[in-house]
Amino acid sequence: MEEDDEKITTTNAIVSVIFFLFLSTINAANAQDNAAIMMKLASSFKPPPPTWISNNNPCKWQGITCDNSGQVISISLASKSIYGTLPSELAQLSNLQTLSLQNNHLTGPIPPLSNLTQLREVFLDGNSFSQVPSNFLQGLPSLQSFSINDNPLQSWSITYGLIESSSLQQFFASNTSLIGSIPDIFGSLPSLKNLKLSYNNLTGFLPSSFAGSGIQNLWINNQKQGLTGVLDVLGNMPNLVQVWVQENDFVGPIPDLSQCTSLFDIQLRDNHLTGVVPPSLTNLPKLLNISMQNNKLQGPIPVFKGDVQVNLGFTNSFCRNTPGPCDPQVTALLDIVSALGYPNELADSWKGNNACQNWAHITCDSNGKVSVINFAKKNWVGTVSPSFASLTSLTSIILNNNGLVGKIPDVLTSLNMLHKLDLSNNNLTGKVPSFGKSVEVITDGNPFIGTNVDTTGSLRSPPGSGDSLHSPKPNLSPYEIMGIVIGVLVLFIVAGFLLYPYFKKWLFKRIYSSKPTPFGKPIIGHNSQGSPMDKSNMLSEHNVYSYGNNFPIELLREVTDNFDDKNILGRGGFGIVYKGVLQDGTQIAVKRMESNVEGTKGKSEFEAEIAVLSKVRHRHLVALLGYCINENERIVVYECMSQGTLGQHLFEYDEMGRSPLTWKQRVVIALDVARGVEYLHSLAQQSFIHRDLKPTNVLLGDDMRAKVSDFGLVKRASDQGKYSLETRLAGTFGYLAPEYAATGRVTTKVDVFAFGIILMELITGRKALDESLPEEQSQLATWFRRVLINKDSIRKAIDSNLEADDEEIFESICKVAELAGHCTAREPLQRPDMGHVVNLLLPLVEQWRPTELESGNGIDIDMSLPHILQKWRAGETATSSGYNDDNSRNYHSTAPTTPTMGLSFNNIDAR
Repeated sequence: MEEDDEKITTTNAIVSVIFFLFLSTINAANAQDNAAIMMKLASSFKPPPPTWISNNNPCKWQGITCDNSGQVISISLASKSIYGTLPSELAQLSNLQTLSLQNNHLTGPIPPLSNLTQLREVFLDGNSFSQVPSNFLQGLPSLQSFSINDNPLQSWSITYGLIESSSLQQFFASNTSLIGSIPDIFGSLPSLKNLKLSYNNLTGFLPSSFAGSGIQNLWINNQKQGLTGVLDVLGNMPNLVQVWVQENDFVGPIPDLSQCTSLFDIQLRDNHLTGVVPPSLTNLPKLLNISMQNNKLQGPIPVFKGDVQVNLGFTNSFCRNTPGPCDPQVTALLDIVSALGYPNELADSWKGNNACQNWAHITCDSNGKVSVINFAKKNWVGTVSPSFASLTSLTSIILNNNGLVGKIPDVLTSLNMLHKLDLSNNNLTGKVPSFGKSVEVITDGNPFIGTNVDTTGSLRSPPGSGDSLHSPKPNLSPYEIMGIVIGVLVLFIVAGFLLYPYFKKWLFKRIYSSKPTPFGKPIIGHNSQGSPMDKSNMLSEHNVYSYGNNFPIELLREVTDNFDDKNILGRGGFGIVYKGVLQDGTQIAVKRMESNVEGTKGKSEFEAEIAVLSKVRHRHLVALLGYCINENERIVVYECMSQGTLGQHLFEYDEMGRSPLTWKQRVVIALDVARGVEYLHSLAQQSFIHRDLKPTNVLLGDDMRAKVSDFGLVKRASDQGKYSLETRLAGTFGYLAPEYAATGRVTTKVDVFAFGIILMELITGRKALDESLPEEQSQLATWFRRVLINKDSIRKAIDSNLEADDEEIFESICKVAELAGHCTAREPLQRPDMGHVVNLLLPLVEQWRPTELESGNGIDIDMSLPHILQKWRAGETATSSGYNDDNSRNYHSTAPTTPTMGLSFNNIDAR
């Protein structure tokens, strides 16, 4: 028995040795195969990293990590300026876990990565790959992070094979030519937190599997054709933190987002959203930023908490220009169409706070009460709203040939003046309420009427639009009468169009025969009708409007072609800026403040701009020419800066058809901005903090010299050494100083921080906040601090449009980069004052060199002072490119043609 056990033990040992030798042979073969594949990869790189050339062992190459058996598990070569392609053999690295090749210059197709069961991370952003294989995302069960942003790929689609990657946490494919719909696979991806599919050509609806998913950050904005459908699924995504769905074709109302308690940023602009803004949105506890402009939202203007940055724009259809409830009839009608999903057609015409003023499908009686609602044959789906009963003057409700479901509300029987209720050809159910004998109730074409079948769960397609047998045809219906009226109005409009040029000349002569009041002369304001306004009615107790020109609204409409879109110079958080030309040829910029922005916000910015610009005057601050008050509108008129904003020249020069800014231009602009801000901080009679410094608020003139603009958020600076606390955060993300964003502390150093960010943008050509980049690079300030480690890092970070090969320019850039680092120091006390910033930038722009003394035309140093002054006045030989501003510096940059006054005085003293 013992002999048998001994034989078994010996046999097991032999088997183990053989198995070990077998595994060793396999591992050696695999390692050899890995080496061959890596050699193939090295030969495809142009050039390969230096360490790859001098060593035959790939496991010792830069950026390569191997396991104990010598098999490659990681290839990490981000931002190495590598050119070349990726061989298809890369897919044979069976143990590969990380492939990180972002921000290089790789081209050609991406190799098939399918069935790499160990692959966890793929980072291929910022290359020039041309296409992906069909099975690109299949068989990757370990995949956690996938990022392929910004590659000019041929059109491709996300396949359902991605559901095998159940551990996926982030998927980034922005600007990669994605087409098709977003696949409905998110129930199989429970770990997914971040999904970025922006700037593609996706179409179709949002997938229903978004509901209940763990997605926190959803970026699907700026699709070329536009995603469509409604946004209802967002209301069932409780983990949402940031949502960007702007620039698509979404319709319907904003959903109930009360479950999304962590949501802080939601971008809804540039869609076709309709309906009333729900309280669940305005009451979100962590909301900080929201944009809703360029939609067709209705109802009252939403009011958010004081620290929320809101952009409502001008194209929404809110009932009033200021916060407050709508007219009861308007409220009732909006409740009625809420049951129909707020049809887009109604949002186009249901504007204002009077339902009897040209509202589509609405007829009113002589008392201004809604009497007829006709939604016949619209193919709208939804239910019959009980809110019809709120319109007590209704005589006819016509809803035939739609897709209505559910029951007829009993409360409609309370409409005492109702004579006709046409609900034919829908999909209604339940018992028909008992209406009076005087009411004609038509329910033909509802197959389930009278039964308790629930049809609300499956809305059928709207029925055909055949004539109802019970629809009487009067000789002349109200709508036919309305058609005749509209025809007459069209004739009047055509006549007015033909006579308009003559009327315009007459009006111009009548209104504008007198010149505006010169700037700086106290005046009494006028309203839009031209009658004097009582001083007690001025919006500010300090009478901030008592300086400057008061422009009539008719004049501003004339010079801007009635605020035509073709004259738009730019858009800001509180309004649109238009270009105009006065009768004398003077070009002006007309900032039309939006009257309905967050209650008093637009009014507050208007008052702030007038108050500040009437007190400060500087070459590098945009000049105020006047203002206009027209009912709820507030309009500010500035000098026109013909070359647009610094932001356009840095980030949109291709679209503008311009050349990128040179380094010399950039550093001059930086100095101009610094001088303007220095004046605000310490040289003006009162000190101010701008609070919204950014490239879009830096304007450029014909000479490409800069002026700081947009003073709506300006705050008066506290006494030296003190700070003030702000409960409402103001400014722009990416430029906010950390102490301001975290605690609300406001000092002049918040402007210094923002100026440092502008310097970084001038150096790198990158935006302060760029969500298209990987997370570790998206915030410029954080990324740039790592760049400042050495000059080699700075050289790699410089905007490719700059002449960084020129050593003199490179040294100048390094000095500005160092200054940017100091300006954005985390502690405010570590940041320089703007006076120091000006002194540091001055030598980079203005270098004074003495000229040689000329024997013939110069001034003899032995002359007496009176003779020197006499010759100076006679010859006018002194020149200077400096300038004087009240309470400002006097800078001189170019060399005078004669000795300076200081030199003459020195010689006189020596004598």
